[in-house]
Order: sequence, then structure tokens, then C-alpha cells
Amino acid sequence: MTIDPSRFEALYGRRPEVRVSAPGRVNLIGEHTDYNEGFVLPTVIPQRTHVALAPRDDRQVRVVSGQVGGDAPFEYRLGGERPRHDWTDYVQGVTRVLAGEGFAIAGADLLVESTVPVGSGLSSSAALLVATARAFREAHALPLGDVALARLAQRAETDFVGAPVGIMDQMVCSLASDREALFLDARTLDYRLITLPPEVELVVINSGVAHQHSSGDYRTRRAECERAAAALGVAALRDLGADDVPRAMALPEPLGRRARHVVTEDDRVLEAVAAIERGDLVELGRLFYASHVSMRDDYEVSVPEIDLLVELARSEPGVHGARLTGGGFGGSVVILARPGEGRRVAGRVKSAYDRQSGRAATVLVPEP
Repeated sequence: MTIDPSRFEALYGRRPEVRVSAPGRVNLIGEHTDYNEGFVLPTVIPQRTHVALAPRDDRQVRVVSGQVGGDAPFEYRLGGERPRHDWTDYVQGVTRVLAGEGFAIAGADLLVESTVPVGSGLSSSAALLVATARAFREAHALPLGDVALARLAQRAETDFVGAPVGIMDQMVCSLASDREALFLDARTLDYRLITLPPEVELVVINSGVAHQHSSGDYRTRRAECERAAAALGVAALRDLGADDVPRAMALPEPLGRRARHVVTEDDRVLEAVAAIERGDLVELGRLFYASHVSMRDDYEVSVPEIDLLVELARSEPGVHGARLTGGGFGGSVVILARPGEGRRVAGRVKSAYDRQSGRAATVLVPEP
């Protein structure tokens, strides 16, 4: 999918000068560790958000989404950004932060098209933020590297949208390519791109249960981690090791279990990287299942529908491992399948899930 210039012309009476995109992402392992300054291992998915832009000679911004809102543009003036608590906040957040960082930009007409499903745990928000920032960067030749662009996109989401997200999503959407995983230290932003082994095929299935990062449950988990870190006398839960878990478990409920998840999940990321690099897919699958159990029991961010998808995947002989991916409270699962098994596994899991849950799952990877 790309944006048809004639569609843009029909909306604005002229052709776009810039067309860019950014991918959605699936997190292989390392959930809720980024805002605890730990380690993560996401990769990108085929679905992308596309932005077309034509600069204006004034300070007016007009933007249309191909998915919501019809053909009537949402309009605002640079410097006059105001949250509306909908998708337009992500565009407004980018222009607000760009100006706040001292970048000189003019108004623009924009068209957004996306195949990244909203509320699926696949980072539709980061894809929109990064694609929008890329469009303004290209339109104005801004001296903004990919890491700096990711950090700017994160600030737009935290400071303007009001979602207390970590840096993982924006970094992987800005830096990674197909069949690459981003091994990221969220504290230092040191990263390494790791090629995924050809012996594994990724399957991503959306449960149909939507989530929202700016909602209360996500904020609650982050606040609990901050309270646990303060009680344990560390700057962030990243600073704890396995030997600290007994001390953490002495904290009032549920702080100990929140800390235990972060400590063990950081270790699982490091072990997963090692397993990928030596081609040990059995161990990688074991780590996936262990991560899911920790998210379900210690971090309490799974839901019955997600647990069902994981158990259905576990019953398939062509599967190494499966787990909840993303912030939780709905969203998607990521499954490690053997090569050539992805479509069969996805079809069987979806069929059983639809029948047992009464919902309609959507297979996102491999694409239909």
C-alpha cells in the first residue's frame, strides 16, 4: 500500500511533494522493561503508516486520515496545537515538539493512510508519529538523525498526547528493517540490529480486544514500578538483579511481583539474544512462554482472550513459542513458527479462537 497522489490532489488541489512511511512493530520479548530503563527486542511488521505532505507558505496545517474522519481536513495553526484526544493529537504533537526543539517548519497539507491496526499492540501510534516526523524532516531538510527523530516522537506521545510510553516503539519504527530485531538498551539507547534466523517464521494474531496506552491500567503499572524502585533504593528497576528478587518480594502487594517481572524479563531479553545468535529456537520458544506467564501472573496485563491464543498456539506442533506482545490489556500475540508453517498455524489458531471466544481474530503476519 502507498498513497495515491491523485487522492491527495483530489483533497487539496495539488500533488504531494513528500511521501514517506514507517512500519508497525511487534515486540519479540522485553515487555514493560523500556520505561524501567531495561532491555527490549522488537522487530517490524509489514503493515505501515504512510504520510504524504505538501508544504504551505503559511502556518496552517490540514490533515486527513484515510481510515477515520472522512475527507474533511482537521485544521490547526502551528503554535496553536490543542489536544483533542483522538488520532490528530499525534500529528499535532510532532509539530509542537519540532517547534519546541527549535526546528523551523511551515504549515502543510497532509494525508495519512495506514494498515497498522489501532489498539492491537503493534504500535500504530509510533508508526504515525515517526512517519509524520519523517515527512516534516524531508520537507524541510531538517538535521534530524533517526535516533533523534525517535526521541522526538516519544516526547510528542508523552508530553502532548499524554501517554507515558517508553522509547522502544519509536526506536524500532525509526531504525529497523524487515527480518531485523532491534536489541535496545532503553537507558543508554545503545542498540544493535540482529538478523532473525531463517529457521523461524513470525506469526502475529490480533485478538480483537483493543487497548489504549493512555488509559489508566498502563499508567498504574508504570507508577507501581516507580514506587517499587523508590522503596528498593534504586533509580529504576533495571538496577536490580536476580539476587534482589527476594527483597523485592517483601514489598507490599503487588509491587514485588511487578519488580520480579521486570528483573526476570530483562534477563529473558539477554537470553533471547544469545539464543537467536546461536540458532537455539527451542530455548527461544521457552523464553517466550516464560515471558507470557510472567506478564499474566506477575505483571497482570494479559486477558483471557490473549491467554487462549497462547494456549492454542502451544498445542500446534509447528510452534516453538508464543506470548502476549505489546502493552497488554488486549492486543496481539506473537508466535514463533517453523518455516513454511506460519499460514497453517495462523489459520488453525484463528479458527479455534473464533469458535471458543466468540470474537474474530485477525491474522496480521504473515499477511493474507
